[in-house]
Amino acid sequence: MEKLTPSILKTKQHFEILDGLRGLAALAVVAFHFMEMVYLPPQNFLAHGFLAVDFFFCLSGFVIGYAYDDRIGKMGAIAFFKSRAIRLHPLVILGSVLGLLSFLFDPFGGHLELYSAGKIMLVFISSVLLIPYPVVADRAFNLFSFNAPAWSLFWEYVANIVYALVLYRLARRWLLVLTIVSAVALCLVTYRAGNIMGGWGGPNFWDGSARISYSFLAGLLVYRSKWIIKSNLGFGVLSILLALPFVMPFNNLVWITEPLVVLFYFPLIVALGAGATLSPGLKTLCNFSGNISYPLYMTHYAVIWMFGNYYSSHKPGTSQLALIIIAGIIVLVGVAWLVMVFYDTPVRRYLTERRKRALRN
Repeated sequence: MEKLTPSILKTKQHFEILDGLRGLAALAVVAFHFMEMVYLPPQNFLAHGFLAVDFFFCLSGFVIGYAYDDRIGKMGAIAFFKSRAIRLHPLVILGSVLGLLSFLFDPFGGHLELYSAGKIMLVFISSVLLIPYPVVADRAFNLFSFNAPAWSLFWEYVANIVYALVLYRLARRWLLVLTIVSAVALCLVTYRAGNIMGGWGGPNFWDGSARISYSFLAGLLVYRSKWIIKSNLGFGVLSILLALPFVMPFNNLVWITEPLVVLFYFPLIVALGAGATLSPGLKTLCNFSGNISYPLYMTHYAVIWMFGNYYSSHKPGTSQLALIIIAGIIVLVGVAWLVMVFYDTPVRRYLTERRKRALRN
């Protein structure tokens, strides 16, 4: 390992269309979470919005390979972990704080009286440290009851650890073997469960390992194999293509259709997005979409819990629901932008500059 220097830590240029698609996927997750509080899957036109998380995992494998394959040997595993923690963990903490506040001060109800102060604090600490603790029954035994989407961050951290210790050293042929094995495992898990949705709660905890294993490996394999498809497809067309699986019908064949999307379609979208041509007029939109995607994903669920309690207690009509959900998504995008500008970016910049100063000294 070479001596770690600030230049090794320098961020690489982004794939801007992929950034834009990540923002669209984050919007799909937010809309899905609103909708699932009201409608069961067959009645929910966005019942497959959760597949956006599998797209995130695939995109993560591609981006991690692109960003670190040629320098993790120089920087070492510890420095890599620090880089990832700086990138990811400030919003893990903020999401936990917002979730705690919504739990304590939800104006529409909840069951605060069922939990002691000690148990609430333990759930909060577990959330901040990303230690799965699925004990809150009225929150469906989520791994992280104060910020449900953090389950995917837990598995993202696991994937990053395995990447730094094992995957970056693997030859492409062994990476291909692992990807095939994980594809088989994912199909078996989906067949057993009836769908691919697991990983977020205590009863389906290990299903998450199958989801992250295949998609992260597939994204890494796309990068290592240089399966980047050059085309004139722009951000608009690729956005439509990415959205199609989210609105596909929910029926008895999802144990077949969902794995097909994850195994083949999402890696194809990543390959197309990496090679597509971005119209200059859409560059700002893609940058904005990519920048707010992670803040939006990690801060929206406090509002979702309150919305669920509001729906249970007030039973609004369809037109009122539509207005609330649309307005809620718009407000959450605005909040995500504020979080990015006034919290996430400054905190990460401070931690990065402090780290670079320490290296210079």
